[in-house]
Amino acid sequence: MDSLLVKKGYLKYPVSLFKIFDISVLFSYLIFPVTCIYFNQATEKSGPLSTLFKLFLFSAPSTLVENWLEKNTKLIQYKKSWTSLHSFLSISATFLAVKLLMAVIRKFASNTEGESATQIKQAEEQ
Repeated sequence: MDSLLVKKGYLKYPVSLFKIFDISVLFSYLIFPVTCIYFNQATEKSGPLSTLFKLFLFSAPSTLVENWLEKNTKLIQYKKSWTSLHSFLSISATFLAVKLLMAVIRKFASNTEGESATQIKQAEEQ
């Protein structure tokens, strides 16, 4: 997501840990993916309201930290009228999209396991 926003000119990372990247390597490759995994684990069996509450709990801290960094450091700059609300919505949407994808994968995996168990049982009966 960061790559697309940087390429489109909405975000800029003037100071970079690795000069070959235009994005925040720490956030894009470590903090966000780990947070996304924790969100999926925390909401795996949650209902819709509980999921939305947890979505806020996971998205808000990232947004607040990013907003603070944008206002007090040169690590990130918002461009083209990008705001913290945009960051919050994009982080939240990404969490939800990954949750949906994981639900589909889990459903597919459980169906495959069920079919395998049925095939094994049929083979044993023969």
